[in-house]
Amino acid sequence: MTAHARQRLTAAEYLALERAADTKSEFFDGEMFAMSGASLPHNRITINVVLSLGMQLRGRPCEVLSTDMRLKVDPTGLYTYPDVLVVCGEAQLEDEHHDTLLNPTLIIEVLSPSTEAYDRGEKFAQYQRLASLQEYVLIAQDRHRVERFARQATGNDWLLTSASDLNGRLHLASIDCDLALADVYDRVELAPARRAHSNEPR
Repeated sequence: MTAHARQRLTAAEYLALERAADTKSEFFDGEMFAMSGASLPHNRITINVVLSLGMQLRGRPCEVLSTDMRLKVDPTGLYTYPDVLVVCGEAQLEDEHHDTLLNPTLIIEVLSPSTEAYDRGEKFAQYQRLASLQEYVLIAQDRHRVERFARQATGNDWLLTSASDLNGRLHLASIDCDLALADVYDRVELAPARRAHSNEPR
């Protein structure tokens, strides 16, 4: 993330600015952080996942939401825009604007050079503070690899399983769905691995 404002803002001030803006920004600890645009592989992976899970969840009590749905990690104050969210049961929203979710069951992020360390590290640490969150999925766009972190019974431990075979799949137990890698990477030309720069597409 790259800060575009030095002054400390309140959450209410951030939301007022964000709702009037043409671009998206994350917010944490009084600062807004501009989000860069996403690459074509990133977009295709995100859409593929939304379509796959949406079909599997049709008629069931869970729904898929994508990148325009803002998420608040209430225990830490982080506002962010995950690539894919799934919420089961009634969606809990922060206010009457109905644009900020509080209770995701599953979060999926598509990795990129500029965000991978954050998605694996500090962002995941904050996501773990969400009592509703049961699974966290990371999807590479420079190789065929999907990683699933599942919350264990203790609530503090997360079990990692992964798949890297294009013929493989991962079962998402929290929503009883499968992610087939062939579906995830359909029409995706893998982005080359390269050094991260803050201004490159996600």
